[in-house]
Amino acid sequence: MSFCVAIDGPAAAGKGTIARAVAAHFGFAHLDSGLLYRAVGRRALQGENPLEAARSLRPEELDDPVLRTPEVAEAASRVAAMPEVRKALTDFQRAFARRAGGAVLDGRDIGTVICPEAEVKLFVTASDEVRARRRHAELLERGIEAEFEDVLADLRARDARDRERAVAPLAKADDALLLDTTELSIEAAVNEAIRAVERRYGQGRV
Repeated sequence: MSFCVAIDGPAAAGKGTIARAVAAHFGFAHLDSGLLYRAVGRRALQGENPLEAARSLRPEELDDPVLRTPEVAEAASRVAAMPEVRKALTDFQRAFARRAGGAVLDGRDIGTVICPEAEVKLFVTASDEVRARRRHAELLERGIEAEFEDVLADLRARDARDRERAVAPLAKADDALLLDTTELSIEAAVNEAIRAVERRYGQGRV
């Protein structure tokens, strides 16, 4: 049986953490779609044509820790605005979404473009300042020096690109549950997401 959970939202809102926890709880496969664009962005930084990079992307490339660096994140946001790159990665994501045993995908256009028929859709968000604090702490923990104000400015610039791009902009699907994590603990946010999935997943197994 296929069962898709689509989780969208801006950077550092907590969607990845929630997606991994939901996948682990239900035994579903998980795909961080942002890593696809980061992998393409990394290869673009190395001088490769973004479209060719997207077409030849290998799953093992998604495991490289360098994909989590700020430079690659910036490059990912740029290549994600290219319609031809998004198209090249769409089939990969849609096939993953309908794999047997259930799947959780997180990104920015999963519920609106990649899998609009997903059984459960969540849109995870938080205030700019809270998201920037989370990303800043994450960078420092990884030994990457960064100023909070620079992180906040970069995050807002990326948000603007994601929301204003012509193809598949960041947006909440009309039927998605809004999950604001600004004042929620990780545990509380995960529990709320699990309850949302349980309401639909339980019905599907009856």
